Amino acid sequence: MPGIVVKPRARILHGHDWVFSSEVLKVFGNPADGDVISLKDGKDHLIGSAIYNSKSQIVARRFSRRRQDPDVDFFRRRIAQASDYRDRRDVDPKLRRVVWSESDGMPGVIVDRYGDHFVLQTLTCAMDIRMDLIVETMVDLFGDVIIIERNDAPVRKAEGLELRSGVLHGTTSQIAIEIEGLTLEVDLLHGQKTGFYLDQKNNYAIVAGHARDRRVLDCFTNQGAFALACAHEGAADVTGVEESPENIAAAKRNAVHNELKAHWIQQDVFQFLRAADKAGSQYDLIILDPPSFTKTKSGLRDALRGYRELHMRAFKVLSKDGLLATFSCSHHVSDTAFLGTIADALVDARRSARQVRRFEQAPDHPVLPTIPDTEYFRGFLLEMMPGR
Repeated sequence: MPGIVVKPRARILHGHDWVFSSEVLKVFGNPADGDVISLKDGKDHLIGSAIYNSKSQIVARRFSRRRQDPDVDFFRRRIAQASDYRDRRDVDPKLRRVVWSESDGMPGVIVDRYGDHFVLQTLTCAMDIRMDLIVETMVDLFGDVIIIERNDAPVRKAEGLELRSGVLHGTTSQIAIEIEGLTLEVDLLHGQKTGFYLDQKNNYAIVAGHARDRRVLDCFTNQGAFALACAHEGAADVTGVEESPENIAAAKRNAVHNELKAHWIQQDVFQFLRAADKAGSQYDLIILDPPSFTKTKSGLRDALRGYRELHMRAFKVLSKDGLLATFSCSHHVSDTAFLGTIADALVDARRSARQVRRFEQAPDHPVLPTIPDTEYFRGFLLEMMPGR
């Protein structure tokens, strides 16, 4: 088997599963992109089996600590183990992330389930080559289900892969999901991520629990989940702001389906907040749930600058005892950096706040302590304090 010898201080020797190009001491056996390779230390000890891609900055991703071939039996075992983990965490079997990449021992594989529809992403070269095996395994484990490919994520470009989407198995149709008493339509072929933000699934009810009799502003409302959850819980007034006309149309349909009232505004959130401040508007609960501000470490400075302005604008239109629920899905923005940016924005807005709670990604998106990259989601609930 071809392979790689890693440098003495490579992070894979300390529990991580990635080998970066800068950590390679020697490549032997002339591996092709997508091949399974062996990983060895400088003393020729095997430290695992990995998938290889010379086009990527992450040239190798370990998927086993022994010699292993990612065949049908491998995928059946790993997917079954992933499902069992979520069963033990009491995650809804019909609405869950079934596979979460390295967290489930399948680097680059993401599988989300929406009823009888499964959405598959293969974001690494080796797993993309073996997509037929994964589909075969999923049908074997879950029955004659509908499987949709959402390989239109830009991250595939780093692996030298084309972007594509479509139906891999079965015949798809328009579907709706049930969350916290709401019926929400989901577009699995064109919607954000794999059609819905499953990592937020547990947080809609938590945030909406603070909405009764409050004026609510849901920024980056997407298809209106937070806004409608707040309306369902008795908010006095609800406004959802979203730049995408397709998402605004979906939010309006969701409001009609659930017989709930909200104001929908198609506009850039930054522009809306600036105009709201100028008009003297006030809200009692604001939700900030933007898409990722950066996918790369090099974009971190600009991302933090954007988060700082966003929060400063939101603080300026929060009532004196208002609440802010704010989220980040940018892996490179750490807890420390995110909280620091929020603190800077409070100073800019001349406001004070208390941290009420911390939000985490849902339990079907497990985090591995040895691979910090598996944690990408964070959020905080803040309560404004009287001026001092």
